[in-house]
Formats: sequence, C-alpha cells, structure tokens
Amino acid sequence: MSICPKNKSSASRRDKRRANWKMDVPNLVPCSKCGELMMPHRVCKNCGTYNKKEVIPQD
Repeated sequence: MSICPKNKSSASRRDKRRANWKMDVPNLVPCSKCGELMMPHRVCKNCGTYNKKEVIPQD
C-alpha cells in the first residue's frame, strides 16, 4: 500500500517546498603559507601545503 494524499498540492505550494534546494557558496580561507584562497582542511593548490607542512613537492 502506498500513501495517498488527501488533497491536491498546488504548484506554488510544491515549488515553495523545493525552493530551499540551492547550492551554498564554498567557504574559502587564506592559506597559512602563501595567502591564496583555498577550501579549509584541504591541500593548497597553489603551494601544495597542508597545516604548514609541504605535502605535494613543487618544482
């Protein structure tokens, strides 16, 4: 058995419920070594460091 709605939901009511499914702006923080904006708790793409330690060697 499936759930049957008692009354019809209007399109505006349905769309109001779906209006909250939007993307958030990514949180960016400056890198502690080079100052480039990066996502927190990730390796910096510019200098290759994480937590002030070099993880990816740069040429």
